[in-house]
Amino acid sequence: MAGEKRIGILTSGGDCAGLNAVIRASVYRADELGWTVVGLKEGTQGLLSRPLRYEVLRPEQFNGNILRMGGTILGTTNKGNPFHFPMPDGSFKDRSAEIIGGCKELGLEALIVIGGDGSLAILRQLAEQGGLNIIGIPKTIDNDVSMTEASVGFDTAVTVATEALDRLQPTAASHARVMVLEVMGRDAGHIALYAGISGGADVILIPEIPYSIEGITEKIDRVRKRGRNFALVVVSEAVKTLGGQVMQKEYHGGEKRFGGIGDYLSEAIASATGAETRITVLGHVQRGSMPSWRDRLIATTFGVHAVELIAEGKFDRMVAWSNRQVVDVPLKDAIAHYQAVELDDSLVKTARGLGIYLGDWPAETPDK
Repeated sequence: MAGEKRIGILTSGGDCAGLNAVIRASVYRADELGWTVVGLKEGTQGLLSRPLRYEVLRPEQFNGNILRMGGTILGTTNKGNPFHFPMPDGSFKDRSAEIIGGCKELGLEALIVIGGDGSLAILRQLAEQGGLNIIGIPKTIDNDVSMTEASVGFDTAVTVATEALDRLQPTAASHARVMVLEVMGRDAGHIALYAGISGGADVILIPEIPYSIEGITEKIDRVRKRGRNFALVVVSEAVKTLGGQVMQKEYHGGEKRFGGIGDYLSEAIASATGAETRITVLGHVQRGSMPSWRDRLIATTFGVHAVELIAEGKFDRMVAWSNRQVVDVPLKDAIAHYQAVELDDSLVKTARGLGIYLGDWPAETPDK
């Protein structure tokens, strides 16, 4: 048996389904090696608190329910960059040294960080500054972390969006309506593309490909001429208006978030086609579901492999999924850029082959 180690694990950024499966697998594998796992509360916030907020994780804590639970038992945050941390007086402070000090106070020999590209980039910078041994695990419902075919949480989000289309289809047919479904997708349209194909959408709009109302209208006209009285439209939240405007809403404290493109398109489609339209915004429903079997499987595989990388002394790596198996890649390369939908992607070709309207082709700028 390898010598005892004390390793940390945290979840950072937005929550998603499958995070608890990663934590569970990491604890189980570490226990087999005789190691102790320390769960850090609310991402880096637990390391900024004094006293530190953490919990020693034991296998007996992980009964059958935790594997099936959405969210994260450790808590998470997507606010407060430690290198530019907002203070109560409105100023900003570099608090990175406090996080590094917290890791050393806990005696952590390595740290498993579960996050998206933004969180992983920040945590890698912290690791470089403090000489910390780090392993990254990609999680994002947007599936936009590069160098991995799948991130934890993506499959569940697509499943939820597909089921929403399944439920919208009968009511659309009953009332001869165009149903617009707005799904998440901050920078990339993977959720809209996957769910749109799987759920039988007629129109899929993603931020990577510009569109026109004329193109949408033509598709809906073709649907009508074939004798169908309804249509399904899926749009990613980051899609812009025809004039190139990003649709966002401002919330308390001045924070801006995506929202409104579904309403915008619903009105535009109704005006252009005369169709009765309705809009459904899934929002955080895509994050909070019980994880799908695939997310549980990938999450579990990622957790085990992360611990084994630590056992091998391989750090500054990100666990990834490629060709139906777990691999690991340099973390710095994985966070160098996000993975958008490529125009030559096989699913783009599939959608076009089905006659789905997927924006104008060849692509032109939307603000013409």
